[in-house]
Amino acid sequence: MDRIDNVNADLLDLLQTDGRMSNAKLAEHLSMSETPCWRRLKRLEESGIIEGYQANLNRRKLGLGVMAFVQLSCSEHDPDATAEFQRIIENTPSILACHNTTGADDFLLIVVARDLDDYSVFVDTTLRRLPGVTSIRSNLSLREMKSSNRLPIRPG
Repeated sequence: MDRIDNVNADLLDLLQTDGRMSNAKLAEHLSMSETPCWRRLKRLEESGIIEGYQANLNRRKLGLGVMAFVQLSCSEHDPDATAEFQRIIENTPSILACHNTTGADDFLLIVVARDLDDYSVFVDTTLRRLPGVTSIRSNLSLREMKSSNRLPIRPG
């Protein structure tokens, strides 16, 4: 699927607003019958544009009061160290995201923790043990001004 037409864009917008919306409701909002709506939805899923569905949870209500943006620099970039680094990152639930970045640091992580003591333990037991890490810099979020997983479907 190369192009997102207006109907698919509307469908994706609706699902980003309410991922539990039934096919009947989607079709109603799109002013189309259910079968073509269902086909469009299946094509979007099969093409990988829709990767899955999940509930958005409130981290603070789950006791995760600290969010940290962590910049890591590494000295080792050989395949074995990189594979081990990636395995640890992927298997650590408190790391929400990890990006290989340009600039002074090699990686940017988004990490959550219950509190500062919990985050301190995480740094000591996880981050400092990552293979090849030479520098760890943390920036703690003081106030979350915007948080969204919604992607812009149309330019602008």
